[in-house]
Amino acid sequence: AQSVTQPDAHVTVSEEDSLQLKCKYSTPWSTYLFWYVQYPQQRLQLLLKYYSGDPVVQGLNDFEAEFNKSDSSFHLRKASVHWSDSAVYFCALSAQCLSL
Repeated sequence: AQSVTQPDAHVTVSEEDSLQLKCKYSTPWSTYLFWYVQYPQQRLQLLLKYYSGDPVVQGLNDFEAEFNKSDSSFHLRKASVHWSDSAVYFCALSAQCLSL
């Protein structure tokens, strides 16, 4: 089975504060991990994705996320937020089963 959990349903920060949005995942397969954002009255858009390589992924609008296999997390971060970052953020995964 595979799952994604975002433990913080609602996060409030002040202008120019740092932000971390937590994402925990569980999957037995090789995994693509994603963060999406939906700004008010706009479509869902991809912020960033991870599959392999550098565990710190740079995304749109100065967001980044870090893949941590040891604790099965992919937390989203931004060093300094602005009011325009107010949105709904979604963590997602796509598990790929590899056949040999």
